Amino acid sequence: MKEVTIGIDIGGTSTKYGIVDREGNVLHQGNISTTEFEEFHDYFDAMADALKEALAFLPKDLKLVGVGVGAANGNYYKGTIEFATNLKWKGVLPLAKMFTDEFNIPCVLTNDANAAAVGEMVYGNAKGMKDFVVITLGTGLGSGFVCSGILLNGKHGIAGEVGHTSVNPAGRYCNCGKRGCLETYVSATGIKRTVYKLLADHLEPSELRGISFDNLNTKMITDAALRGDLVAKAAYEYTGRILGMKLAETVAHTDPEAIFLFGGLSQAGDLIFKPTIKHMEENLMPMFRGKVKVLPSALQNQVAPILGASSLVWDHLDKLKEEVVNR
Repeated sequence: MKEVTIGIDIGGTSTKYGIVDREGNVLHQGNISTTEFEEFHDYFDAMADALKEALAFLPKDLKLVGVGVGAANGNYYKGTIEFATNLKWKGVLPLAKMFTDEFNIPCVLTNDANAAAVGEMVYGNAKGMKDFVVITLGTGLGSGFVCSGILLNGKHGIAGEVGHTSVNPAGRYCNCGKRGCLETYVSATGIKRTVYKLLADHLEPSELRGISFDNLNTKMITDAALRGDLVAKAAYEYTGRILGMKLAETVAHTDPEAIFLFGGLSQAGDLIFKPTIKHMEENLMPMFRGKVKVLPSALQNQVAPILGASSLVWDHLDKLKEEVVNR
């Protein structure tokens, strides 16, 4: 009987899920809204129903052996989502236990960027790398660190919150309660805030002036920049400058071989990569210059975190087998 896992990526806007075999083939994938459910148990029930419906249509010779979840503020050790700033449900959410109770299988949960990092390491451009960083540029900014081939979880299971390091202590207000966090400048939401700041400060004509904040999205900003819109181009330059400066600090902390950019903003290509690399190199300690690559993720945007989350289960099961053998 062929074993499969479920990989789940809980984003600020939508939740993507997939049924994955050990070779990384996604046999089925889908999504549900993250935002339409006021109560967390209603969201969980909808997710469980969607997964059961998907499993019912798959061949009967498949055996589900675990669920892997990537979520903002996911605590690897406790299997909980804790005070996530980009989710409407507050407090500590015991999601891993809920999945285990519902499906009677193990559930492994971690930070969403950590899940993306595992996906990149197992199936993407980080294959064979021992030291790298993945930066996820979605509704917020997440980060996953792999050091000496090991995913960094930290003492409390929530290591890698680069998005909540400071750009300006008196800067933009953040959902986490602080001001001036990196993700308030470098994320889908952050670049929208930058566009509106630029529109207020400058008089240049821009096709973005007639779009409301709620309707504006990164694709509109990207398309406008590619058409030569001065405000849109300036927004990407500003975003890349801040990201590059913070990545220079990250390099000093971890000495990675490469940094991978993943998520919506990374789809802008040179608009984000060129200023990011330029300003990172300018701010690096001399000993690091020219040594750290900044690369796009090799995996499709919707698949990488699903694969990464499912990989958590395979890793968990392999470790259990090793423990049995070594007893």
